[in-house]
Order: sequence, then structure tokens, then C-alpha cells
Amino acid sequence: KNIPASFPAAMMLLLLLGAGAALFGLLDAWYLLRLPLALLRARWLQPRLRDVLQEQSWPGLVLPSDLDWLLHMNNARYLREADLARCAHLARCGIFDALRALGGSLVLAASCSRHRRPLRLFERFAVRTRLLGWDARAFYLEQRFLSPRHGFVCALLLCRLHVVGSSPGRLVQHLCHRQVDSPELPEEVQHWISYNEASSQKLRAESGLGISTKDE
Repeated sequence: KNIPASFPAAMMLLLLLGAGAALFGLLDAWYLLRLPLALLRARWLQPRLRDVLQEQSWPGLVLPSDLDWLLHMNNARYLREADLARCAHLARCGIFDALRALGGSLVLAASCSRHRRPLRLFERFAVRTRLLGWDARAFYLEQRFLSPRHGFVCALLLCRLHVVGSSPGRLVQHLCHRQVDSPELPEEVQHWISYNEASSQKLRAESGLGISTKDE
């Protein structure tokens, strides 16, 4: 029997649809697509931030896939949007370039979030990210989810990014071409750092590790 000319095209379409379904079913494909697009946008379509302490705004929109059973944006989605905004911020201010030049990398060591008002379906928001300061091991960033209608801070995140293979001071010195001291961290961030250290010491003691052992 003769095979219709459209048969190979139909089979190819079915294979592509199956591969797409498998990609979205087995992997978090939407995130894997959005992250490189966010980095490309930050590097090529937005101006470079010359001040590492300058705040950056990243736009967002609550989609149906972001909702929980209460029709609010799912708590996990705040972390996802914060991750995208943070990566874009680090690309724009040059920290990713400095990491590549000095052979270092970043690891999210801790985060803390507060939720003050829910974001609802198709509501627009902005994630404002700024570097608060650094110590010998880590950068500390604040990220605010703002409603553009009335400027209300709907959620607030603190992030601690450990620098592996280098140090925050060296990265900032590489960017600024001079040694720069960190601004004094806000009081609430210092309390949060103390909590993290106390929690680390407790977990080390429970696991039989020495107090001097550092978290990864």
C-alpha cells in the first residue's frame, strides 16, 4: 500500500508533541527555559549596573499555573520568581562575570521569606532586589515583592549566597578595581545571621561534628 505523503509529517508532529509532553512532565521545563532567557535579557537588553548596591526591579505576573488551592500565588512560586530576579540582578551588576574571571561560584546557603498579602490571578508585581552587604563568606540580598498599584510590599525575602572558590571581598574588588568595605548590615539581618549560626551549631552537635566544622 502507498503511504500518504502527509504520514511522515504527522508522525514527526506526534513525536514532537510527545517529546514536549515528556519534557514538561519529567523536568521543570518552563523554569529551564525562563532562566537562560532572564540571563540573556539582563546581559543584552538591560543596562549594566555600575553600583553593586543599586536596586533592580524585575517584573512578574501571576499565571494560572502559579496558583494554590486558595487561588493565591503558591508559596513555592515566590522562591522561583525571586531566583529569576536574583540571577538577573547578579548578571547586571557583573558578579557572574567576576565569578567566571576568578574561578568561583555561588551557592544559596539560606533564605527566609515573609508573606504579608497574597498575590492573585493575573496580578502584576515587581521583585526589587538589592545587595545589602557581605562578610568573609557570603553575600546578603533582600528581595521585595511589590504591588505596582499601591506600592505595598506583599512579600519579603532574605538570601545568603555563599561564595565558593573565592570570597565576596575579592569579587567586589575585581568589579570596583579597589578594595571596598561592606555596608553595615541591617539589624534584622544580623539577627538572622545569628539564628543561622546557632542552628548550624545545634545541627553539628546532633550529628557529632565539631563546632569548628563549617556548613557547605
